[in-house]
Parts: sequence; structure tokens; C-alpha cells
Amino acid sequence: MIIVPIKEGENIERALKKFKRKFEKTGIVRELRGRKTFVKPSVKRRDEIKKAIYVQQLQLREE
Repeated sequence: MIIVPIKEGENIERALKKFKRKFEKTGIVRELRGRKTFVKPSVKRRDEIKKAIYVQQLQLREE
């Protein structure tokens, strides 16, 4: 459960912004979207390798 303490006189928009930020950090929505469809382990592994190659190329370009 996410608890957002609100100080007296604090704006409701600010409290909502804090709640949304905490909720996004938990990663619940991302996980639910990922569980919508089944992804074969071989495809998942292939995507991980592609992402690792991409990140490595970005790091090489920075240097």
C-alpha cells in the first residue's frame, strides 16, 4: 500500500503528484503490461541481448 503523508495546508495537486511518482517507482503498471501477453523465453533473451548491444554502442559513442 502506498502512503503519502500530507502536510496541513498542502495542495491536493502536489499530493497527487507525489502519489503518482511513488506509484510509478513501484513498477506495477509496467509489470501488468508485460503480463498481458506471453513472451517466449527465447524471444525475451533475444531482446535482452539486443538491448545490451545497443547500450554498449551508446557507451562507446560517448567515449
